[in-house]
Amino acid sequence: MQVDHLLRLDRLDLALVWGDRALLGQEVGGVTATDLEDPARFLEAGEIVLSGLLWWSREGDPAKADRFVSGLSAAGAVALLAGEETHGGVPDEVVDACRRHRVALLAVPAHTSFRAVTEAVCLRQWGELSRRPTDHYALPENVRADLDRALEHGASIAELTDRAFAHLGTPDCHLLTGSGRTVARAGGAAPLPARRAAELLRGTRGTTVRVEADDDTAFDAWHLHLPEEGQVPPRVLQEIAELLGRHRRREDRRRAARATASAELLAALGAPYPDAHRIRGALTACGLGDGRAYTLVAASLEPGAGLGRAPVRTGRTGWTGRGEGGEGGERGRAEAAAGHGGVEAAAQLVEAVAAGATAAADALSDAVPSDTALSGTALSGTALSAATASEAAAALAEALGHLPPAAFTSVVAECPGGEAMAVVAHGEGAAAELRAVLGEAWPLVHACRPGDALHAGVGEPVTGPDALDTALAQARYALAAARAAAPSGQRLAGLDDLRGLDSLVAGIPAAVREVYRATVLGPLLGPGRASHATLLETLEVFLAHDCSWARTAEALHLHVNTVHYRIERVEALTGRDLSRLDHKLDLRAALLCR
Repeated sequence: MQVDHLLRLDRLDLALVWGDRALLGQEVGGVTATDLEDPARFLEAGEIVLSGLLWWSREGDPAKADRFVSGLSAAGAVALLAGEETHGGVPDEVVDACRRHRVALLAVPAHTSFRAVTEAVCLRQWGELSRRPTDHYALPENVRADLDRALEHGASIAELTDRAFAHLGTPDCHLLTGSGRTVARAGGAAPLPARRAAELLRGTRGTTVRVEADDDTAFDAWHLHLPEEGQVPPRVLQEIAELLGRHRRREDRRRAARATASAELLAALGAPYPDAHRIRGALTACGLGDGRAYTLVAASLEPGAGLGRAPVRTGRTGWTGRGEGGEGGERGRAEAAAGHGGVEAAAQLVEAVAAGATAAADALSDAVPSDTALSGTALSGTALSAATASEAAAALAEALGHLPPAAFTSVVAECPGGEAMAVVAHGEGAAAELRAVLGEAWPLVHACRPGDALHAGVGEPVTGPDALDTALAQARYALAAARAAAPSGQRLAGLDDLRGLDSLVAGIPAAVREVYRATVLGPLLGPGRASHATLLETLEVFLAHDCSWARTAEALHLHVNTVHYRIERVEALTGRDLSRLDHKLDLRAALLCR
């Protein structure tokens, strides 16, 4: 386990404060928690150090930070994980000391306990130890040999899960994602509704073991869950989880190998106008050519929007799937379309529609030179966009995985600007079911990362490839409306949700809204006139009370004559007549453009 692996554990929500590639690549040998001013004699080389920074105060000796961090460096500690709760963040003096003594620094948010960090390190190290060759296994030799053969011959995850638990009398066991989607289940295990499965994963009953993978996220990570404790020996369960992890890592490597070709195709398709012929070809290559109707879904994710900060994580490129939400599906992303051109075809299709260029899988790492220190605030806009696009794609792919695979086929890819896009093929009349399933799944997906803002927009179904560009514009408009409706939470919106002027205006690009607002309200927006702010407030209350003089005066605790005077000033400054309906709408729309 390396230091940077801690940043990939979404359930910890750690953020990088300072550290270069060499420091982040160091192996973690253990973990110690301490708040001693000089902990060097109690540390061992290779450890990460957890500290609540109780030894530091703004009024104390400024050399304390240097003494503490120099002790870590002298003892060979590989990183300092500093708690943010005590001081509301990591003090600058501690950051500077870590730079001087070259100790990687990670921030631990107030909602993450040191125990959770310690357990995560121990579990990861246990998993690595269990993967090392050994003469002692908990699984019988014949069972291991059978499972190895099945894995080598390309057995599905459902078959592997069944075989793994068959020799144990097929206890009830589900392989679940964080949003409660069932990837596979053993033997006679009854189907689990997604909401109930998600509750079980977050509860304390039963036994849950995470299947470790190199590049999973909180959205699509796999978890083995048994409803009763003690049904399967812990070592046996760990070895089964390792087997399933091998299957997943293999599929992840296959997807990564296809990503480079996908990025090259996307770069070649950055034309200003969609090419209908190429879109048809891409649909066929993705296995979507037989679709009788198509729906486009746009998604975005803003890390840390609900927590007031934005941790930076590594990026990954697009997914493609065949509605793999149920027992017959491998995962909620890349696997099923491999025979149809896989990720390349998915990205080619979406990008041909979007007429843009996507970031490659290594866009985040390329954004910062290898000899430059990384910081959560130092990454370029391009790198941050690539990172958020990859996470939005993971969330969107997981949500689409809840769709029944027999009725829906989908492809997902990252798009410029930090967004993700999906094309879903289905039969005519199935769009309502798609919207209903996504509406139920979206809050469950968001619950995997509740501190992030997660939004999606669903376009209207279209019946031919030539209309996909229109469907894309609709999905993006609905996405913008969803962002405006719940800026720091989660929301999935469609065009049928645009039921008022506020939601209609929200879908207009921000730059256009700002120009319109300045044009209509310009004289009231200038700096240096406090009275203008009062006029804006009066105008807003006046319109909200249906232009009633008496109710506006009551709401603002003013005399009616004062309201008359202020509205007359608004009319004079804006050139609008508030007795006219069209002018009222002009001013109301301008107010909504904030």
